[in-house]
Amino acid sequence: MKKLAILLLVLGLLLTFAACGGGNEPTATTDTDGERHHLRVGIVGAFNIHWEVIQEMVEEEGIDLELVYFSDFMTPNRALDEGDIDLNAFQHIMFLEADIANNGYEIEPIAETLISPLNIFANHDRISSIADFQDGHTIAIPSDPTNSGRALRLLEAAGLIRLDPNMEGIPSQLDIVERIVDIEIIEAEAGILANMLPDIEAAAINGTNALSAGLRLETDSIFKEDITQGNVSELNNVIVVRTEDVEAGGLRMELFETIVQAYHTERIRDVMLEEFGGALLPLW
Repeated sequence: MKKLAILLLVLGLLLTFAACGGGNEPTATTDTDGERHHLRVGIVGAFNIHWEVIQEMVEEEGIDLELVYFSDFMTPNRALDEGDIDLNAFQHIMFLEADIANNGYEIEPIAETLISPLNIFANHDRISSIADFQDGHTIAIPSDPTNSGRALRLLEAAGLIRLDPNMEGIPSQLDIVERIVDIEIIEAEAGILANMLPDIEAAAINGTNALSAGLRLETDSIFKEDITQGNVSELNNVIVVRTEDVEAGGLRMELFETIVQAYHTERIRDVMLEEFGGALLPLW
């Protein structure tokens, strides 16, 4: 009996260690249908209904997809590079390239997803249109260089400022050669721009953060980015994974491809067109 008790104790410890796993690597469990895989995808903002549908779709393919929500643009790539998540989907190509150049991340895109026009959203207690802007009014724009430059071009298109026509690359406020309306332009992290609206006249906000804040294009936007002009492909959003996973190939890339295939379906396209009101537009 004593030997049996010791054997049961050892077996119990082994099962406990097996169940605990370790580290940040994706875990795998087994059910009656076979092997299952746990993956974590980083997304920004609370309004990601399409990812909830994708989550359900890939569950049938043996993938338990955990949605990891971030409130800012600067953290998800670092989390991916460090292995805290397995993939992310929140950024356009221009932002990704700049973040890799600045931080040395070893990550890369594997699929395009959507494009999100940048909009100027108004505090309707103060203004109702671009024509209502007056000297001394304030507009907030994203602080990261790529989206800041994008927002400045949007302000130029709206007739509020004029940028140096000879400038190259991404514009900054130093490239403003004329303020057609003498507005104050303040920069802040993209995730908090909507929270600033009650205290200013307007803000240039991307689709995901606008939706998360309850803003809608049809009622709250007063000027929209024209995504048919210029090199708009750099504004295409992408799914991103670690370069080491791409180079290794194998099962992990097969799992990622299953997620991409679920994303690129008519079901997800319909969800986006029905739920997002033009704030997020599918690229397939």
